[in-house]
Amino acid sequence: MKNIKNYNAEKYNEKGLFGKSEYKKIDDGVYEIKEGKGFKYVTSLSFVQEPNYGEGETSSNISQYPLEDILDKYYCYISDFYEDLNSKDSEECYLEFASNSKEDVINLREIIGRHVYNSEIIENNKKMVKLVIK
Repeated sequence: MKNIKNYNAEKYNEKGLFGKSEYKKIDDGVYEIKEGKGFKYVTSLSFVQEPNYGEGETSSNISQYPLEDILDKYYCYISDFYEDLNSKDSEECYLEFASNSKEDVINLREIIGRHVYNSEIIENNKKMVKLVIK
């Protein structure tokens, strides 16, 4: 994944029934939204996949890796796929990441502007895949 950027989704600014957004901005690009009896924290990112690292070629085919490793590392999950933006003819991908911990979402944003990919390594005579964030 490269060209990782903040994506300011329109829904974060839309006004609800009482003239307020459902989303409350709590940090740069991080929003809080009520979910059940608690809250969840979200951020949206755009990025470009790299087929030469085994990633998908279009936004309609977002590859599982390194995405799964990013979710595991930062204890987040995907809460919106932005289907209308992730069209077959687009190289840029858009996803909303969420967690019940605002710190996890804030920490995830450290990948903005960085290069993220999986690399095969040999450790203890075993082939392994390692998440690389440069």
